[in-house]
Amino acid sequence: MVVTFGAERLTEDETCQWFVLPALAASGWPEEQIWPQYPINAGKLVATTRRHSRQPKLKADYVLEHPDGLPLGIVEAKRTSKNAADGIEQAKRYARLLDVPFAYATNGRVIHEIDLATGLMTDVEAFPSPEKLLARYRQARGLDGGLQTEVVLMPFDQQLRNFNNTPREARYYQKVAVNRAVHAIARGDKRILLTLATGTGKTLVAYLIVAKLRRAEWMGDRPPRVLYLADRSMLIDQPKDEYFIQGFGDVVHKIERGVAARGRDIYFALYQTLDRGNDQPLYTRYDPDYFDLIIVDECHRGSARDEAQWSNILKYFSPATQIGMTATPISKRDADTYNYFGDQVYEYSLAQGIEDGYLAPYRVRKARLNVDIMGWRPNAGQRDIYGNEIPDRLYTPKDHERVLAILERTEEAAAYLTNYLRETDRLGKTIVFCENNDHAHRMRQALHNANYDMVQRYPDYVCRITDDDGDPGRALLDRFKKIDTDEPVIAVTSRLLTTGVDMPSVRNIVLFRRIGSMPEFKQIIGRGTRVCEDVRKSSFDIIDFVEATVLFNDPTFDGPPIRMVRDDVDDDGTFETTIEQPEADEVLTEEAAGPRPDYQEQDGNAADKTAASDGPAKVVDDPDQIDNIRANGIRLYVNGVDVFVWGEAFYVLEGDGRRLRLVTYRQYVQARLIELDLDPVNLRAQWAIAKSRRLLSEALEAADIPVSELPEKLQHPEVDPIDLLLHVGWEFPLVSRDERVARLRREHRDFLAGFPTRAREILDLVLEKYAAYGPSELSPSALQVAPFTEHGTIIELAERFDGGDKLHEALDNLGTRLFSVAA
Repeated sequence: MVVTFGAERLTEDETCQWFVLPALAASGWPEEQIWPQYPINAGKLVATTRRHSRQPKLKADYVLEHPDGLPLGIVEAKRTSKNAADGIEQAKRYARLLDVPFAYATNGRVIHEIDLATGLMTDVEAFPSPEKLLARYRQARGLDGGLQTEVVLMPFDQQLRNFNNTPREARYYQKVAVNRAVHAIARGDKRILLTLATGTGKTLVAYLIVAKLRRAEWMGDRPPRVLYLADRSMLIDQPKDEYFIQGFGDVVHKIERGVAARGRDIYFALYQTLDRGNDQPLYTRYDPDYFDLIIVDECHRGSARDEAQWSNILKYFSPATQIGMTATPISKRDADTYNYFGDQVYEYSLAQGIEDGYLAPYRVRKARLNVDIMGWRPNAGQRDIYGNEIPDRLYTPKDHERVLAILERTEEAAAYLTNYLRETDRLGKTIVFCENNDHAHRMRQALHNANYDMVQRYPDYVCRITDDDGDPGRALLDRFKKIDTDEPVIAVTSRLLTTGVDMPSVRNIVLFRRIGSMPEFKQIIGRGTRVCEDVRKSSFDIIDFVEATVLFNDPTFDGPPIRMVRDDVDDDGTFETTIEQPEADEVLTEEAAGPRPDYQEQDGNAADKTAASDGPAKVVDDPDQIDNIRANGIRLYVNGVDVFVWGEAFYVLEGDGRRLRLVTYRQYVQARLIELDLDPVNLRAQWAIAKSRRLLSEALEAADIPVSELPEKLQHPEVDPIDLLLHVGWEFPLVSRDERVARLRREHRDFLAGFPTRAREILDLVLEKYAAYGPSELSPSALQVAPFTEHGTIIELAERFDGGDKLHEALDNLGTRLFSVAA
């Protein structure tokens, strides 16, 4: 490649215009197959103490596409004065994300080609032509000349529309997942596994797979017959109504009421529905080869278990190609997702979703109650509120709400959560996960009473949503998950909302139930990871009362499957989970997961109902045998216990999307001030003037330093926020507002004495109000409320200073002198 004199002074844009684009054109690339500044992700969201910030999007300089839109190669350009090799790692990264086997780095002088399929890196004289790159792409991907190539190159369906009627575009990883899946289908694979983190759009992936197969005429002379399987109604109704019917119309049908319907192309069904039947299961009324494709949603549950009825359905339809979709595959001797579906053809993890800005990052607030840390022991002969004698032993967290319910424990947690919402957002949608339905009922009642002021305005401010709540509970759930509803705000549950519910506006996840299963933990955390720009929700908070978030520290948190969970589902699509004792060689240790539950429970299970809150618990026959209590579903209820928050800690997510860093609020504010590179002298000068103080407050607020909250957060309510900032950021000594006023009166007597008596009277009152309430009292708007209104209207007060301008000037001069006083 020949470079003209002076090219070393070219910018990157000029290098692209003068050398890179002409080189591509010379190799036969038409303009419409070159996508400049190709957007890859949304830009990582970084959680701060209260909000979030978004980093710039990843953009490839150029993506070389097939006419149907399939990326074939990446080009990363550097200016001519840079070494072309500086772009190699960047080009490789983009190519891996987009699943493209060829990447190029150039500076207009040389072109480095990186072949990710062979691992070779070479210098080339020119870019390959579109025809040559496509041929190499097919070879690298193992595509034959027929159906495999056709389905991969088939353009993505754009029938689905957003709320503004624009096409619903697939994200890069969704396109990769679809292409990997349809390629596997076209080459004849019968079992396919896709792993995508909760909230990353598995339903859209499923829809696009079906759309590609239909458009590519996978079955030749007829459309493929598809069965979409799940174990809960909400897992099939939402994709059916919001995706498949919208895209495919009346070819979609839900199998129900025991009718083995035919004549449609795409069917939705619950496992339980197919397994019912008077003389034989409903699924046997279809021929084993009736369906061409079966999509199994949340396939980590019973569908992968040996000898389970669900597995029997899939084995009956074994001639069909079966795609398993999950966020949390499991692997256990009798329930192995990989053993059934094989290795995943694509994985998109929670960490990658956060890195790309498609999933919301999180903050963690841990609050430990004294009875959880120290345990609780009854007095000799003490009985519970129903007269049952309480076995004399130390009750620890593994006993709470299973064997023993300390009523004040729930009330204290409700009070803590209520105070947290008061400090953040009283209308921030919140899910509280409790141990069981009885615990959820008492938590609902405690939160209802703690938030009585909100309940007066919003009758459904707090609700319980469990399977015991039936149709009214499902109606509340429908309202709760909508982004345009104010209530319910707080949904209390035990297990019903752990999975399969799309609730993008949820801002708080409250863990008041111990969790020993990594898949379940991921599913629960996934309730908050959805980004919802419509309500400006781009991060969320986890409030942990039970040390459940210790699972974040497990090295397998976003890695291999955990072998712990087993689920059963009844005829109505609700499920129960048995958290099993792991084998000695399994990854979750006592240190990582805390004490493991050894009980079986679900929303509304029999054990829970024996100790319902509306009647006395069973009398303990043998108080010395606590195992007998647990085995017989007996729960003891105790009140009159002194329960309080022993301590709390605050964590923010590190840049890797995995690790949590413990911070104090002071440390966080200090770090933000350093990042903002502020000048302490200028800060105090801006704070002195009402107008610039307002602008500075807004700027600090945008940087997640809410100045109005600093005195309380830093436990110095008597100190002006600006003095707290100067103290935290630059170690200035603290000075109270009273001290500032006293020093001003002493050091600026002449300034105050220069005003007429009636004006001086107002300034003295301003200083008194400032000392009591803070800098908001230094604003002219503060003169429009009591006690200033007792001295006249704002116009009458201004007349004491010879007009409004003079009043503003006096207040600004007062502020300047107040904050110029040495601290």
